[in-house]
Amino acid sequence: MTDMGLRERKKQRMYEVVSETAIRLFLEKGFDAVSVAEVAAAAGISKPTLFRYFPTKEDLVLHRIADHEQEAARVAAQGPTPIAALRRHFLDGLQRDDPVTGLNDHPQVLAFHSLLYGTPSLVARVYAYQQRSEDALAQALGGGLEARLAAGQIVAVQRILALDNWRRIAAGEPVDEVRPDAVAAAERAFEMLAAGLPQFV
Repeated sequence: MTDMGLRERKKQRMYEVVSETAIRLFLEKGFDAVSVAEVAAAAGISKPTLFRYFPTKEDLVLHRIADHEQEAARVAAQGPTPIAALRRHFLDGLQRDDPVTGLNDHPQVLAFHSLLYGTPSLVARVYAYQQRSEDALAQALGGGLEARLAAGQIVAVQRILALDNWRRIAAGEPVDEVRPDAVAAAERAFEMLAAGLPQFV
């Protein structure tokens, strides 16, 4: 193994340890009640070191979903068409109880989503994250106005479907009862996308 490979692995491990430490503290005490200094101390690093990895306090939470930022763009490129690929990917996620689809009742997943959507500063950062995801998808669709309009609609559909699923699960409905409605809603939503975006079907 090269030194660079080892350094990159250590760096990635540090990201994960610090982020998970922060999320644990935020879930225990609330996002606003925990200082960055407290997170750094719990992770065994200095505050300046923490800021080298995470420029903002919100980034400590968003790190957990950062690897999904390019997901729609990657999936769209798999074909046979962008809409078909994204539809298949979302429906597969519903069958796997992928947390990204909102259809997951694991207590830690529900707690994380409650933290994410219940903290105003995190909601604002999620919006920025979704904007970058939308931009990446637009590039994968060819760039230009039509691609940007399509990407905006696709990302909005996925967000709305996931939020509806999460709200029902968070309200106490069992996953197995929500799943048929979630699948039907996703099928209908992607049918609407296909009808409205024929150039990407």
